[in-house]
Amino acid sequence: MDRYHWLLFLHVAGAFLVIGGATMAAIFSVAALRRERPSEIADLFKFAQLAAVAVMIGMTVALVFGLWLVADVDFAGWRDTWVILALVLWVVANGLGSAGGRRDKGTRELAQRLATQGDQPSTELRTRLRDPLSLGLSYASGVVVLVILALMMWKPGS
Repeated sequence: MDRYHWLLFLHVAGAFLVIGGATMAAIFSVAALRRERPSEIADLFKFAQLAAVAVMIGMTVALVFGLWLVADVDFAGWRDTWVILALVLWVVANGLGSAGGRRDKGTRELAQRLATQGDQPSTELRTRLRDPLSLGLSYASGVVVLVILALMMWKPGS
């Protein structure tokens, strides 16, 4: 295999890590919505946090090797619309995901605190779990990642 194929492999591996991590984070988040006990919710949020780490690593790997590919090959250029748009959307996805993650951290900490204080269902925790802003930020980040993936496959304008 030549350098191009290695770069492409690593770029795509990063993308798979993003998609896999995002999928697992979404599954754990939805599972948390169906639980009542704070200890179960805290555990599911811990797993979602691990999945988010996979997303962050994948986003970094995909970016680094994607930039290297653009710099190294003839078929894509820095001025190509799809490259610029993918970079802008990469920033947007990270911003949305980071904002949603900060809000989820507060929910996880509340669940952990309630778990040590009797582990009884809580209206406050239920409200935080169903917070439309938190859910919207996280799911919007996932949608933006899917748009980036579509751009990578379609490459409009090239």
